[in-house]
Amino acid sequence: MSIIDTTKSVITNIAQSKDVRSRLIFALGMLLIYRLGSHVRVPGIDQDRLKLIWQNLQGSLVGVLDLFSGGNLKVISIFALGITPYITASIVIQLLTVAIPSLKKLQEEGDAGRRKINQYTRYSTIGLSLIQSTAITFWILSQPGLVNITQSIFVPVAVITLTTGTALVMWIGEQITERGIGNGISLLIFAGIVVRFPSTLLQFFDKLGNDPVSALESLLIVALLLALVITIVFVEKAYRAIPIEYAKRKMEGSQSKSSYIPLKINMSGVIPVIFASSLLAFPLTIAQFSNVDSSVADFLTRVLRPSHPIYELVFTIGIIFFSFFYVSVIFDVQEVSNNLRKYGSYIPTVRPGKSTADYLSLILNRLTLVGAIYLSFICFVPQFIASGLDVAELPIIGDWLYTAISTNNVLSWIVKGFGYTFYFGGTSLLIAVGVSMDTAQQVEARLLTKKYESSSGVRVRGRRALQEANDAQ
Repeated sequence: MSIIDTTKSVITNIAQSKDVRSRLIFALGMLLIYRLGSHVRVPGIDQDRLKLIWQNLQGSLVGVLDLFSGGNLKVISIFALGITPYITASIVIQLLTVAIPSLKKLQEEGDAGRRKINQYTRYSTIGLSLIQSTAITFWILSQPGLVNITQSIFVPVAVITLTTGTALVMWIGEQITERGIGNGISLLIFAGIVVRFPSTLLQFFDKLGNDPVSALESLLIVALLLALVITIVFVEKAYRAIPIEYAKRKMEGSQSKSSYIPLKINMSGVIPVIFASSLLAFPLTIAQFSNVDSSVADFLTRVLRPSHPIYELVFTIGIIFFSFFYVSVIFDVQEVSNNLRKYGSYIPTVRPGKSTADYLSLILNRLTLVGAIYLSFICFVPQFIASGLDVAELPIIGDWLYTAISTNNVLSWIVKGFGYTFYFGGTSLLIAVGVSMDTAQQVEARLLTKKYESSSGVRVRGRRALQEANDAQ
């Protein structure tokens, strides 16, 4: 079956499935509301003056914040803070569940405990939004001629508007997750990336027609993008199959299809990249948009920027850390081992119980390390090709190394890059492709579930329906 026929079949199945169709329409409606909010600006700001100010901030890590806000930060719309406070709050709460026993106990209480933790995350999001919105408000006031209303009116209006906008974005993301298709937070970031695609295409074609050298560079960039997309699709679909056998079937001598546990190479998805980017952007946000010592702000602005060795090192370490942390949260090897023993199944050549947990932990750690290296590679390569690596910032040997490389005609691109503005860098490309694949898989899973229900006549009841039935009894 060709790709066109497969696509037609999927579209037909979606049109025939009322549940999937309604969920997709709901998700698209929420995304439309999110995009409409980007045109609602915080009152009292001169937009022409704001454009000039943002030109001086290009190339810094503030652009990561603008990426997560879907371009809302550049125009200071009501969604200027985007989803970053919610992501940061989620990181903090998840880390605290490891350090605080009461939160750890809540996490183990099932749905009720998770709802309580989600409530704490929402409260933390509002608190972080108040801090960030206050910092941005006073930064706006510090820029000459940017505010055209009185300060006493602008400060409360801006802080309340930005905080409320973040709360609305958080609600939209949760509604998409609950009543739509896919992960709502990831889809909001995805929407902010994709909306820039038309302008990126226009700039690409402008670059293509300037001169032969620029055209060749543009074609190389396109080839690199395609290679990265193929790599992302391949790795995201790859998994290690852990064979499973059933003791009862073995004793009865029955023949059955082989079972296995699929452990994905990149089980954490794009979450480590989003978490690491958000944490790196947070201190720079406070430094850029508050009245801290100018020397501190200058240092953070210089160090926390793509192509700086410290930024690349910290970013890579952050990706590796959050990869292991997130996998440990979503996949409990001890619980899986207990479930295998409970249902009379085992991994061949591995003893049940602790040996099985240790074996799964070893395999999982190896896969997670490979996945973390893959994520770091995808994020680093496009930025390296575009702007190189600023080796001059390295201690002791930096100046010597920069001189040796920059004076070599063959190797000079290592420190300078190709000078091409990579609008769809590794982080955004990874998020866009990863979220697309994850959403497509969720649509396919729902279609298969509905197909099974209609063919068997048995309705597969969800967790919520089962809980409501138990409560009624």
